[in-house]
Amino acid sequence: MQLGLEVFLNKPPRELLNKRWGLLSNQASINRSGYYSKDLLRGKFENNLTCLFSPQHGFWGTEQDNMVETPDGRDSATGLPIFSLYGHTRRPTAEMLAGIDLLLVDLQDVGTRVYTFITTLAYVLQEAKKYEKAVVVLDRPNPLGGKMVEGNVLETGLTSFVGAWKLPMRHGLTLGELAGLFNQVLGIGADLSVVAMTGWTRGQFFDQTARFWVAPSPNMPSLETAVVYPGQVLWEGTNISEGRGTTRPFEYFGAPFIEPSRVKKHLEEFPVPGVNLLEAVFRPTFQKWQGEVCRGFFLQVYDRRVFQPYRTTLILLQAVQDLYPNDFKWKEPPYEYETERMPIDLLIGDQSLRQALESGTEIDILEASWQEGLEEFNKIREAFFLY
Repeated sequence: MQLGLEVFLNKPPRELLNKRWGLLSNQASINRSGYYSKDLLRGKFENNLTCLFSPQHGFWGTEQDNMVETPDGRDSATGLPIFSLYGHTRRPTAEMLAGIDLLLVDLQDVGTRVYTFITTLAYVLQEAKKYEKAVVVLDRPNPLGGKMVEGNVLETGLTSFVGAWKLPMRHGLTLGELAGLFNQVLGIGADLSVVAMTGWTRGQFFDQTARFWVAPSPNMPSLETAVVYPGQVLWEGTNISEGRGTTRPFEYFGAPFIEPSRVKKHLEEFPVPGVNLLEAVFRPTFQKWQGEVCRGFFLQVYDRRVFQPYRTTLILLQAVQDLYPNDFKWKEPPYEYETERMPIDLLIGDQSLRQALESGTEIDILEASWQEGLEEFNKIREAFFLY
């Protein structure tokens, strides 16, 4: 398999060689041998690459959690300026784009609607159109594969930095495919091209690509994290720890008031295939319940083919809500720069689903309610398949 970066390095489009480039990337933007895309592009095309851009968490992935901003800076290795797209602005400005003709995008996505690199991509396309700049996406694999989709599609009224468009939670597209979709369905019309990978197929998870995982953000340390993330990210909208401050974020979840054996008994009539719920005790070193002993579970996924992360976490969330009504709480705003709407509504993408969870509506009924929208999305996305 060759990444879009590697294809581009081997055979760059001739019409781009007299252009000035910017590069949106981070510490996970590497080739097969572990060299950063910024160094490879600067080394081969020294006069073309003139500046760098960084997404949430910073160019080196140093910043934790949401609304922890990164200032602009300078790369010590190349001497190039770094413009932060998660600082005083989340969109490239006219000043940032003034010195380039096109922006290369080389980011590792994780296949989940709420991962903010997707929204940054949409913003980049919008601003590139506004300021007449081209965008070239150097494609990378969807680590969850490109076949399975899951969850309700985002309601239009709930678009935010964790939801750029009507995607389900698990969207089954690569960043290059998402770029094409956004450019058309959002009516952006930017000068967009995608350098596709070679040798990647839609059924492949990341560990089937013979590539090493590099954490694209501080709390995405492994493929196993990415596998559970489309569901476990929902705990961010609650007072339950999603495992931040542990060595296995999102695989762990819990709180001091949870009794794992009681939850497990409650779940006997709600099967969750493909995953073992291991009773766990942990003490977060930061964020929710910092320094306190939390009890909960560790999600040990043993069959990714049948595991449904979104359904699984909805079942778990409703169980905790039912068993601990006086202790369980929804997180209050702000969340990702939204100061009024509930974080859980932004994450789920549908306020009515949160209300249905509160009223005890069965997950099977909720799933049935969003199937029509999911099927419609499936038809739409096929038009943008590159693989």
